[in-house]
Amino acid sequence: MSFSEIDKIIFFAINHTLQNSLFDSIMPFITSHAYLLFSPLCILYFLKDKRKACIVLVIAFASLALSDWSSYTLKHVFERQRPCNVLDGVHLLVGCSGSFSMPSNHAANAFAFATPFYILFKTRLRYIFILVAFLVGVSRISVGVHYPSDVLVGAILGVAVALCVIGLYQWSSERFKEKPSTTVLFVSLLTLSLFRIYYIQYGYLDLSPDEAHYWEWSRRLDWSYYSKGPMIAYLIYIGTVLFGDNAFGIRIMAVIFSVLSSIILYMLGKRLYNERVGLFSAIVFQIVPLFSAYSILFTIDSPFAFFWILSLFLFYRSTFNVQRSTNNAELNSDSELRTPNSNPPLPPFSKGGMGGFVSWLLLGISVGIGLLTKYTMAFFYLCAFFLLLVSKEYRRLLLSKGPYVAFLISLIVFSPVILWNANYDWVTFRHTTGHANIAEGIHLSLKNFFEFFGSQLGIITPLLFILMAVSLWRRRREREGAFLFWFSVPIVVFFLLKSLQGKVQANWALPGYITGIIAFSEFSIKKFSSDGRFKKTLIVTAVILSVMVTSIAHFPSILNLPSKQDPTLRLRGWKSLGVEVTKLYEQMSAHNSVFIFSDSYQVSSELAFYVKGHPITYCMNLGRRMNQYDLWPGFRSLLRYDAIFVTIGDMPTPDAIANAFEKVEKRTFTAYNKQNKKIREYSLILCYDFKGIKEEKTGRY
Repeated sequence: MSFSEIDKIIFFAINHTLQNSLFDSIMPFITSHAYLLFSPLCILYFLKDKRKACIVLVIAFASLALSDWSSYTLKHVFERQRPCNVLDGVHLLVGCSGSFSMPSNHAANAFAFATPFYILFKTRLRYIFILVAFLVGVSRISVGVHYPSDVLVGAILGVAVALCVIGLYQWSSERFKEKPSTTVLFVSLLTLSLFRIYYIQYGYLDLSPDEAHYWEWSRRLDWSYYSKGPMIAYLIYIGTVLFGDNAFGIRIMAVIFSVLSSIILYMLGKRLYNERVGLFSAIVFQIVPLFSAYSILFTIDSPFAFFWILSLFLFYRSTFNVQRSTNNAELNSDSELRTPNSNPPLPPFSKGGMGGFVSWLLLGISVGIGLLTKYTMAFFYLCAFFLLLVSKEYRRLLLSKGPYVAFLISLIVFSPVILWNANYDWVTFRHTTGHANIAEGIHLSLKNFFEFFGSQLGIITPLLFILMAVSLWRRRREREGAFLFWFSVPIVVFFLLKSLQGKVQANWALPGYITGIIAFSEFSIKKFSSDGRFKKTLIVTAVILSVMVTSIAHFPSILNLPSKQDPTLRLRGWKSLGVEVTKLYEQMSAHNSVFIFSDSYQVSSELAFYVKGHPITYCMNLGRRMNQYDLWPGFRSLLRYDAIFVTIGDMPTPDAIANAFEKVEKRTFTAYNKQNKKIREYSLILCYDFKGIKEEKTGRY
């Protein structure tokens, strides 16, 4: 007798044996309202020991959340059908879901919630928790929706998850006594990372157009690309090789770089001031809306922020070592041989040798990789130069070899982009100058200025923005404060002035806020160590406001915003478009070869990702500016093919497309969200028998 047959026998034994009027009333109640059975028990524990009950309750809910996630994931691994969907004669007392059966989420969650109370409370009442969890598991069989093995596996999973959470709590409690800062940092980053991984897997956000486009780059690895360096493509390639061509494979890198950024920021804050400043900086980095967004969305800003922070850390370490070496030289030199105004010679590198060379070498590599990620990394040169030139405590470094070694190394690392552009008529530089509106000349636009300034208040939050500015300004004359000031203010001021001349995107000033976080953290720690209720209130309010804005950005449905005001609108509606185009693509492919194209690189990239099978897509030039698709082979050689043209909005069929095919047929498709609100409308033009087309090259970059 097979395991499956035994499972069915036990299932029917419970499902039919417990069939009576009493159990038919009790079991559906238990299966649907288990929380009402646990609640009185929790209250009794709370009345007995409030502090311990709160701790255990947090552990229990954390265990429940992780077990629910794990169970849902395993369901899609096993893909076992529920007994009520495949067996005859099931005594069904509740609705039969179409989801998979193995393991039982109810059983897993009940045992995950009960186990912490059983382990951490040594009273007889703890056995009732296990009894309730057992009844919940049995109820799932009794109502006809799960096999006994589903419940057994769920129970084992729930207990295992709870034991892991309990173990983590006990380990962190002991470690906190010796290393409180790093323990808090570890637990915080672990908790946030688990939430973000869950959000990526089961959230409602599709890939952004930029994410989809960079994924397209990762399918065609190169030394560089039209608008950006190659690093983002390489990182996405690594993620998708490890985890597959899916949203998780792309976005897991955002989670990883966010964690690494906080760790390095902690180390930098600790070196600049102390451990508490480092810890607070690392945590604030995670809650600021700007940086929190890039801990889930994997665009160039996720790795760019990391390499900027890493370069800051390496630069400060290098300059600090030189300062220390200089001070030692002063102490060891003969005071009688020096005039009052003379300075001892700087050592060639920090620590007077190869140690210094390695330090500057690593800085050059970090800056170079940052340039391969985002060209805004060039501001690091400008900020470092201002710091070395203006601050008397750093000025003598201009006479040392270290900064110049780092600069040359960074250019060597960046050189593949230069060589690639030399072969492609310098398209990146043409694009960058065009994107920066340099050709338009100088003209003032207060509208753009106030839009950019308002966007900065939105992505940083107003109070935090003000406190950052105040903190940087007050510390600008100190050694550490000068370092923070000159790696922040020039960038923000530059883009504020640039917004007077042309459109500036909200995220362009991102690196300017990183040292601002450290300055705010030092200000906050210092104020909380002294009197001043008003300033403490401002700091707490700034942090709470950042958490609120970040939370709403993750769950905008909280405010029930209209579609046009929803900031996540650009990240929705693409998957449903992919499903619709897949249907048409499969229908048309049954009769002829088919290709997919658009007039927008965003649409072409999203279709490449969301259409089943990830087909090669194309982007036709109908008067747009140049993009990466123009550097890849086009569809002009696909004569006699059929095609699907997709564009945003209810648009008429362009003449160029109508003339390129024997017949075209237009359809429209509208994407809706879960609340049945309109997200976006698309025009789908079915094209038959491609005759050929002459595309005009664009002069716009």
